Amino acid sequence: MRKKIFQYVQSHSDEILNEWIELMRAEADERAFQAMSDHMFTKTSSDFIELVKSNFSDSEEKFQERAVDFSENIVRLGWPLTMITEGLRVFSQIVEQGMQKSNVIDQVSYIDFTAEINNWMFPMYKTITEAYTTSWERTVSLQRIALQELSAPLIPVFDKISVMPLVGTIDTERAKQIMENLLEGVVSHRAEVVLIDITGVPVVDTMVAHHIIQAAEAVRLVGAKCTIVGIRPEIAQTIVNLGINLEEVTTTSTLKKGVEQALAMTSRQIVEVHE
Repeated sequence: MRKKIFQYVQSHSDEILNEWIELMRAEADERAFQAMSDHMFTKTSSDFIELVKSNFSDSEEKFQERAVDFSENIVRLGWPLTMITEGLRVFSQIVEQGMQKSNVIDQVSYIDFTAEINNWMFPMYKTITEAYTTSWERTVSLQRIALQELSAPLIPVFDKISVMPLVGTIDTERAKQIMENLLEGVVSHRAEVVLIDITGVPVVDTMVAHHIIQAAEAVRLVGAKCTIVGIRPEIAQTIVNLGINLEEVTTTSTLKKGVEQALAMTSRQIVEVHE
């Protein structure tokens, strides 16, 4: 029966592919199609069918390599895992219906067919799912590292003056990254004044304020001055209500005022020139 299934799949590859694409377009998540052209979807679908077919002829090691390569590709394309599991189910359905219509299997041989197609499909579910999960986790890990590197940059804006703009939620892990980038940046840029801009931080609670104060204190310990800028009225009210002590930290409402203060701290100022 295994040989019959393989022969049918080989001799009807184009028909299976076309029917698979049609059914998947009708049933699958639309997100899988939004990020690619029709040509790319057709090519990726063809690669998927070829991957399934290769499980008949390739060694287990070779099939594993192909599954990893395919999974890395579809993770980049944004295909969800459900697209793959549904794709295997649809493939089995197409082969079953096609072999019945072609009288390759009948009621007597149907039990043997079911057992054989399950023995073929179930290991593929496991192999492809594991390969997809590994590729997805690696991709997410790389993205997280990239975001961490970009999430708290210390930017030199003038000689001896640097700014760290913070955007989004600050949790313990990110606060650690902020601290490391801040201290390394102060030393490498030889900054004398650092402006921590929290304009883009939506919520400042006790924990966030504590992390920011710690960062400011760390800057002072390495010999630089620190000013927290972007203290909006609602944040000021929250800080007062929470009883957070910012007496030892210089603050301003805007980055512009912070830059002016920083220039004054370094014995400079912006002068308007009239021609």
